[in-house]
This record gives sequence, C-alpha cells and structure tokens, in this order.
Amino acid sequence: MNSIVAMLTDKYKEIFSTDKELRAFFSPGRVNLIGEHTDYNGGHVFPSSITQGTYGIAKKREDREIHCYSMNFEEGGVIVFNLDDLSFVESDSWANFVKGMLKYLIEAGHSIDSGFNVLIYGNIPNGAGLSSSASLELLIGVIAENLFNLTLDRLDLIKIGQKTENQFMGVNSGIMDQFAIGMGSKDMAIFLNTNTLDYELVPAEFGDNVILIMNTNKRRELADSKYNQRRSECEEALRRLQTELAINSLGEMTEESFEVNRSLINDEVLERRAKHAVYENVRTLLAKDVLTKGKLKEFGELLNQSHISLRDDYEVTGLELDTLVEAAWQQAGVLGARMTGAGMGGCAIALVNSEKVEEVKAAVQAAYKEKIGYAADFYVAQIGDGAKELV
Repeated sequence: MNSIVAMLTDKYKEIFSTDKELRAFFSPGRVNLIGEHTDYNGGHVFPSSITQGTYGIAKKREDREIHCYSMNFEEGGVIVFNLDDLSFVESDSWANFVKGMLKYLIEAGHSIDSGFNVLIYGNIPNGAGLSSSASLELLIGVIAENLFNLTLDRLDLIKIGQKTENQFMGVNSGIMDQFAIGMGSKDMAIFLNTNTLDYELVPAEFGDNVILIMNTNKRRELADSKYNQRRSECEEALRRLQTELAINSLGEMTEESFEVNRSLINDEVLERRAKHAVYENVRTLLAKDVLTKGKLKEFGELLNQSHISLRDDYEVTGLELDTLVEAAWQQAGVLGARMTGAGMGGCAIALVNSEKVEEVKAAVQAAYKEKIGYAADFYVAQIGDGAKELV
C-alpha cells in the first residue's frame, strides 16, 4: 500500500505541481458472499470489503474549485468544477460522483468552505461488479470528512453515498455496497439486515479455502443492466402480495408463506423474480449460520443454489458468468461458486481449496476462453478494512 501511495504522490506532484501537505485515503471494493438482489427487497446480505479499492491523494485549495484527476481515465485530464455549481454534467464523467457526494454533504448541513485537488487511482476493474462506484463515493466522503473536520456519523455517510448513486447518478440500488465499504473490517464479513440496518460482524474463516474472484471481463454498467428492471418487477410483485398480506418487503416472507400466497402475484415472470428474493434471503440466513459453525461444505452448496436461482428465476447471469461458474463447479477443490454483484457481466466467486487455486484457475480459464473467445481474470480476495485515511 505504501508503494502505491508513493507512486500516487509522485503523480500528484506531476499533475498539480506540489507534493506538500498531501493526505492519502483508501476506500475498498466489496465482494458479496451471498444475498444477491436482496438488499432492495428488504432482505439480508453478507458482504465483505476487500483489499482492492480506490486510493485518493488530496489537498485543500484556497478557492472554491474542485480539481479532479483519475489515473484510470487519464484521457479526461483534470476535470474542474466549482462548489457553487454541483449540477450533473454528462461530460464530467466519473467526476459526477464527486459532485454528488459534495452536494448532499452540503445539503445535510456540513460545511465545505473551500475546494480541493484530488488524484484518484483504483485497482478495482471498472464494471466488474466489485462496486467501484460505491468505493469512489465513500472515498470522496472520507476525504471531505477529514479535510474539513466534519462531524459525520459513518451511517450518515453511507446513506449519502447511496443517495448519490440513486438520485444523482440514476441507479436505483440498495444500500449494501456503500454499507460494506463504509463498515468493512479486516477478516470479517458483514451480516446486514437491509430492512433495519442492524448488522453483525462475522469472522470470515474459510479454513483451508480462499475466495477466488473470477472476472468475466465483460463490462456492465448498473444503469445499463437489468438492475432497475428487476427492482421494479419485485416492487410490482410485492404490491400484488400486499393486496392480502400485511408485509412491507419480500424479505419478511418465509419460503412457506411465499408458496402459499404466490398465486396473488398472478404472473409467471413476477413470481419467479419474487421467489428469488424470498429464497435468496433464506439462503443468506442459513449461510451465516453454517459459516459461523465452520460447515464450509454446506456454505458452498448455498453458493451453488444462489447462482442457480439467479440464473433461472432472476435471469441476471448471462453466458459469461454461467460459463465461469459451471466450469468452477466441475473442478476438484471447489466447494461452491456463484455470480456476485448485479450480474450480466462482472464477477463470480468460488470457494476454493488454497492448494488447488492454480489448477482451478487454469481449468476454468481454458473452458472460458474456448466458449467465450477471450480470457477471464482471477484474483484471490483478501478481506480488509473499510474506507479510511491512510496514516
């Protein structure tokens, strides 16, 4: 991490002509172990923050201008805007995330009385489903919090990150990504009730196994995926169930109550969408229980069931993710595998015996290249801390 900060400091000096009084920040990506598309359905999720993420080097300015530079999008150069105009401008690209965070922090009553320079570098693959956008949102949040000495509850910062995603960027996502990134802790998974925001840190102890991230290298943007469509389908299914049931979310239902009442939905597609939300929530409850008890074989089987449901009932996997996961299922040493994130591209994860990782990567890569025509990327997930200033 220190070598990355040193590299970024050199780049900052090149771009902004100073290396004095610089402060360094980091905001992780996240991987969701299980509980997919449950967060906006009032269910449970089980994510962890990872050691890949987004770095920022920042320094306050004397004026009210924000100067942004990303080493991931160097062709965009330095993007400049003013605190007096934080409106969305499409040509400002990724810097709109910066604007949104600052806009909502100021609207919440926090005093940001000058501009700043910020240099950004992320080692999360963009569009990979590891939450690069939420990572950037929380990064800007902790930069503002520390540069301007804001008194800011971490949950409030998480909610401002979600508001930026929903209202400023137009993606109707749940709170899981920002929560995992804001509340992450080394070697811990977060068991979160998205309905109440009650959460528990659970040791992410996988024994002789590791979490292998498998990146399809098929980019997908949330706003362009089936994300918003699936959310509206679940909302309609819930509305139909509410004609006779006193429930506020699909996450309140058991498998039994869903089966007894699914005819109220009266639409085959909407029934399958709602079934996934209900059954996935139940799987997530079970997953927390079996992981806590060290029952890793059962945990792996729940991962498999999750992918099958996302493939068949929610229909958000796609050829690339299915190819990775189904190839992983065939390998010795793999306890379970599933897509993670919104789907239709991005990443899958597999729980793999640490001694078999290289064999699994080689076999899955061969199957993937043969069927898809280009290579996937693989990396072992290390579970790290949430967004913070680096000292």
